Amino acid sequence: MAVKKAWGGRFSAEMHKQVEAFTASIDVDRRLAPYDIQGSIAHARMLAKCGILSKAEGEKIVAGLAEIREEIARGEFQYDQALEDIHMHVERRLTERIGEVGGKLHTARSRNDQVALDLRLYLRETIGVIREGIRALQRVLVSKAEVHLNTVMPGYTHVQRAQPILLAHHLLAYFEMFQRDRDRLADCLTRVNVLPLGAGALAGTTLPIDRAYVAKLLGFPVVAANSEDAVSDRDFALEFLSASAILAMHISRLAEELVLWASAEFGFIELPDAFATGSSIMPQKKNPDVAELARGKTGRVYGALFSLLTIMKGLPLSYNRDLQEDKPPVFDAADTIRQMLEVLPPMLSAINIRADRMRAAASEGFLNATDMADYLVTKGIPFREAHEIVGRIVRHCIETGERLEALSSGKLRQFSTAFGPDVAKHISLEACVERRRSAGGTSSRRVAEAIQQAKRTLRRP
Repeated sequence: MAVKKAWGGRFSAEMHKQVEAFTASIDVDRRLAPYDIQGSIAHARMLAKCGILSKAEGEKIVAGLAEIREEIARGEFQYDQALEDIHMHVERRLTERIGEVGGKLHTARSRNDQVALDLRLYLRETIGVIREGIRALQRVLVSKAEVHLNTVMPGYTHVQRAQPILLAHHLLAYFEMFQRDRDRLADCLTRVNVLPLGAGALAGTTLPIDRAYVAKLLGFPVVAANSEDAVSDRDFALEFLSASAILAMHISRLAEELVLWASAEFGFIELPDAFATGSSIMPQKKNPDVAELARGKTGRVYGALFSLLTIMKGLPLSYNRDLQEDKPPVFDAADTIRQMLEVLPPMLSAINIRADRMRAAASEGFLNATDMADYLVTKGIPFREAHEIVGRIVRHCIETGERLEALSSGKLRQFSTAFGPDVAKHISLEACVERRRSAGGTSSRRVAEAIQQAKRTLRRP
């Protein structure tokens, strides 16, 4: 026997089975069940408060919804594609449990404002989980930075060794990236936390509802101001996906460095066995698959953003069925980000840093050339002239196989009479790091201050 559609009164023929399969969304939106019930309970309480339902009817509906919530949690709830979506599943089951009064739950609302509410409730919770995941990753970065406050490594531009820095300084650069991600998601919450329920299908309702009361019950500080916008807006989801894409990009940049650093060519880190894989044909291999997958999965998050942007770009007001396709990209991006944030903190904690290899790399490639030029600046030589002088010295060292710090002051005076015996203390590896005392610089004092500031930041909500 065919399931009677909630909207079937207008139609004389049953829906074609292929159309039913094509239009059903229950396989995707069933995960909204807890939020659908949460919103329905608040809606029922409001209807009873406003006298649209009797007190007894309201209590009966709320109790029935609570029982359905438990049924779903136990995995006993039965799904039927003919019921289309999670909203109709809950309403049908409620009617089966408590009788015809269950049909009164849909008074003064539409599936249009109902699904908008469910998605907002889902994203509000998901953003909280993701922000905590970011904080866990940040804690690992700060912990590693404390341990390696005196570990010197080469800083890079253009993937070429550029200037010596502290590993702690490098790690805290990622801390800053991820803090911006946390802040972006917190700001996104202000757009998520807007109540759409009460907008009806698009024009509001003629019944005397109290939207502010529903907002209070559900913890929404703001009620949507325009009913058409309330049911058709997905900016909040796009903003979430945009923030997720930027977050994924930051994760991918970190993952790329882990891949490079774990290679024999760099040798800066050793991956823990528990977070690496082997080769089915090459016995010696130890592959950074976790980092590679984090890098690769970033494309999925980007795709989710562009998918929803494409869905939205041609929709006239107000609600259109295209919006049924908003949930797959949102769910997939959220799941992908959460998986990344679950695996990265323990992996980073277990990585072995090879400080000796980092220091050796920082000692090669004339990374102290800028400091030699700065030395000449302190002697009154314009920087551009100093740059030219040091460039010629570097070319000389390349030809002779010497290092800048190994050249005597007498040799250096052949290039400029401004060089004195004190040049050596300006261009040692430690001096190159410690003399960078400007705000945000890589000196150990500045980095130690940055670590303390990062700890204070982590204590904030």
